[in-house]
Amino acid sequence: MSIEVIRSGLLSTVQDEGRFGQRRYGIHPGGAMDTFAARVSNMLVGNTRNAAVIEMTMTGSELRFEEDQLISLCGADLSAKVDDMDVPMWRPIVMPAGAVLRFGRCRSGLRTYMAVAGGIDVPVIMGSRSTDLKTGIGGIDGRALHVGDKLRIGKPSAEASMILDFWGTKRKSDVHRVKTTAWYFSSNEWPGYRAEPVIRIVPGIEDRGFTEESLRKFYEESYLVLPQSDRMGYRMQGAVLERKQAREQRLSEAVTYGTVQIPADGQPIILMADHQTIGGYPVLGQVARVDLPILAQARPGTRVTFRQITFREAEMLWLEQERHLRLAENFICSRMVAGMEELR
Repeated sequence: MSIEVIRSGLLSTVQDEGRFGQRRYGIHPGGAMDTFAARVSNMLVGNTRNAAVIEMTMTGSELRFEEDQLISLCGADLSAKVDDMDVPMWRPIVMPAGAVLRFGRCRSGLRTYMAVAGGIDVPVIMGSRSTDLKTGIGGIDGRALHVGDKLRIGKPSAEASMILDFWGTKRKSDVHRVKTTAWYFSSNEWPGYRAEPVIRIVPGIEDRGFTEESLRKFYEESYLVLPQSDRMGYRMQGAVLERKQAREQRLSEAVTYGTVQIPADGQPIILMADHQTIGGYPVLGQVARVDLPILAQARPGTRVTFRQITFREAEMLWLEQERHLRLAENFICSRMVAGMEELR
């Protein structure tokens, strides 16, 4: 089973949850930028949470399905269609053999995730299938998708196979090409995706090195996401962070996804999934883990406001999100088994 890439889009790559345990070699984890959307997308097709998905940025790919496939689309709304029919998001979708999935205008967000039952079957390199464009490993030869690529698909779960088999017996008497379920992953459970998001920050000890006035502005005024932003880091423009004393010599230290660095010009850089493993700029703080998917969907030109929270608050927010996701995963699994009659 495979999917053919007819049009590659601006930047479409194979991603999973990342390449962990390799920092000592200078290799970042990488993986999906919006881990929430990628994880839910896998849930909706019966995959494990670390199955490889396609991450599409701003403009989607054009894909031809050579076999019947169960897919889902989560994250940014890129106006997905098959022929002239809109393809709904955040729910399972049965794509028939021969269907061509196209994407159009980006209505909201920046990155869409397409999961396929069984996952994208590319080699595991250093513990992950994720594409690392910086080092050229993972995914398909360490690069973005190209026209003509054939994406192999792994073996679907028992639940996904039941839906595909059931739909195959029904479609001969059904004129509709694309099937989906009546149930879906509610927007009430999404992170705070919005046009002007609020991103919560846990301060680091080095924030004491900045003037109180500049810290006040950092948390009260909005910042603009600059076009120079990418999977490695988001460059922000707004009130200048001023240090109390001239910059002293300092050693580089470990950084991670969401670390807020302040270079000499006082304009924040927020490290994203493909960040470097160490950095020498002063660290203002760390983006709360639950807000990283929200930031990952902020396109250049987006106004972002920061709010200070404690480490304990960030931890409780993450635990609450995990609890909801696990409940949702159990619910989806039960509906996939019992809800085949709901395909419409």
